[in-house]
Amino acid sequence: MGVNTFTDEHSSAVAPLRIFKASIVDSHNLIPKLVPQAIKSIEFVQGNGGTGSGGFGSVKYQIDELNEKTLTYKYSLVEGDALIEGLEKITYEVKFEPSPDGGSISKVTSKYYTKGDFVLKEEDIKAGKERVLGMYKVVEDYLLKNPDAYV
Repeated sequence: MGVNTFTDEHSSAVAPLRIFKASIVDSHNLIPKLVPQAIKSIEFVQGNGGTGSGGFGSVKYQIDELNEKTLTYKYSLVEGDALIEGLEKITYEVKFEPSPDGGSISKVTSKYYTKGDFVLKEEDIKAGKERVLGMYKVVEDYLLKNPDAYV
C-alpha cells in the first residue's frame, strides 16, 4: 500500500467560523439547498454529524474529528463512486484559520491510500479537487450574499 499526500490552501473573504459552520457543521442542511442538481441529500447513517458519524448516497464518509473550537475537520472517504478502483481510502484534514484581511484561509491535506501497485493519475486528483472547490465556492458565495447567515 502506498500513500500519496497533497496539501492545498484556499483564501476567502468570509470569516473562518462562519465558513466552518456553513460548509462543515451544517453542510447536511445547506449543501443540498444550494446545489440540489448535484446533491440530493446528506444523511447520517450513524451518529449525529459529530465524530464517528458517516453518510452515503454515492459515497460514504467516516467523520474522524469535528472540533468547533479549533475549526478542524478530519474525515475519511471509505466507500462509493468517488473511491476509484485501486484506492483503499482517502483521508482529509481541513483547518480554517483567520487571514489578515478578516477573511479566512482553509488548509486541506488529502491522503490517498492505494492498493498494491496502483498508480494514482493526476486527472483523478484534479477532478476530485475541482468538485470540492466548486462546493466550497458555492457556500462562500451564499455567505457573502447573506452576511447574517451563520454568525
